[in-house]
Amino acid sequence: MTILVTGSTGLIGSQVVALLAAQGADVHALTRTPEKRQFPSGVTPVKGDFQDVDSMRAAMGGARTLFLLNTVAADEVTQALIALNLAREAGIERIVYLSVMHSDRFTDVPHFTGKHTVERMIEQLGMNATILRPAYFMQNDDALIRSDVLERGVYPMPIGSAGISMVDARDVAQVAARHLQCRDAASEPLPTEVLDVVGPTALSGETAAAVWSDVLGKTVQYAGDDIGPFEARFRSFAPAWMAYDMRLMMARMQRDGELGSAGAVERMQQELGTSLRSYRDYALETAERWKTAQ
Repeated sequence: MTILVTGSTGLIGSQVVALLAAQGADVHALTRTPEKRQFPSGVTPVKGDFQDVDSMRAAMGGARTLFLLNTVAADEVTQALIALNLAREAGIERIVYLSVMHSDRFTDVPHFTGKHTVERMIEQLGMNATILRPAYFMQNDDALIRSDVLERGVYPMPIGSAGISMVDARDVAQVAARHLQCRDAASEPLPTEVLDVVGPTALSGETAAAVWSDVLGKTVQYAGDDIGPFEARFRSFAPAWMAYDMRLMMARMQRDGELGSAGAVERMQQELGTSLRSYRDYALETAERWKTAQ
């Protein structure tokens, strides 16, 4: 009963692999470069690439359960649909797919609509899956706010005031690992379900800045809703098309927010069996990491 984890070296996938391995699961970790990666004891690295059909077919052939995670890419939809077709050919009937919250609503945001297209395939073909729709990851802030917060006293992410139920990536990974284990252990494939994966409180630009003020003991102000500087910063380390995709995402979050469905917080706490990690918890840990890195 093998669980194949795609995206196994990224923010979410690496934690899913570790959590499953700690529970004694038979985990195959898909990676383009297994010779350069280190995984927990008992995990089997599997060479594969979404763009290499033969490698994906071979990887799917040894699996019973699939964790499908596609990072934002120009051909993300093609990658995901090919992977699901190969999984279906291999007889895999137990899937956990990592989508995004409001994938069905933010139709002008390319990677949101892409993920919703994958959800539609799962639904229309009657595939058995848990579809996880996480809100904005707290850890998205890691690479984008340090100098602004510490040197300028500004929280620069233009998330607006409508409210975002930011979630810690570790909580997302725990929920994913739990559903993979449940589906893998079930005597029959479990029916499809869709879950909003959220943090405990909704944040705005002002309240996020206030958290950093409290944690750092200095005034941190919200930089405001201008999305232009955010796109420009993103372009410094990512392709222009991706930066524009993220700009569109921020515009929709400002307009509509990204709030979980009714009861989503309670459901997530039941899933984890403990309290959800808060943005303040994340900020405290991040500030400590910044200190040790100096």
